[in-house]
Amino acid sequence: MQWVEHGSDRGVCSLKSTPAAAMPAEFSGKWIKETNEKFENYLKALNFDFATRKIAIALSQTKVVVEDGDKFNIKTLSTFRNYELSFTTGVEFDQYTKGLDNKNSLVTWEGDKLVCTQKGEKANRGWKHWTDNDRLYLELTCEDVVCLQVFKRKE
Repeated sequence: MQWVEHGSDRGVCSLKSTPAAAMPAEFSGKWIKETNEKFENYLKALNFDFATRKIAIALSQTKVVVEDGDKFNIKTLSTFRNYELSFTTGVEFDQYTKGLDNKNSLVTWEGDKLVCTQKGEKANRGWKHWTDNDRLYLELTCEDVVCLQVFKRKE
């Protein structure tokens, strides 16, 4: 709400409502992977060997996301390997990635999407998370390869 002067008599004011800022999406919950488009191409761009790619493609994954304001904890669970990522939006951090290397990463909000930019030896590397209804989307990029994973909310 804000006070606005109007009319020829500049002493006349009224209370005008202003639109509320968009709130980021709610990511917290348990998510089960449903689809995994172009994941093998993404792993190839990261130089994963054939056997590791085949194992990774066959895995079922669960994501457990805890959101507390600007702080996030994302656990990716599978029968082969578990991975945990904790970060605060807007704060650079060192990320130990599934590619078994360290990356300097920065996660920011772009509208209702969490966007991570990773600095390292590969160009155009990062990810985006967003939700739509009961789905969590994860877009992974490395060089010119884009992989899209879709998860369904379990809890």
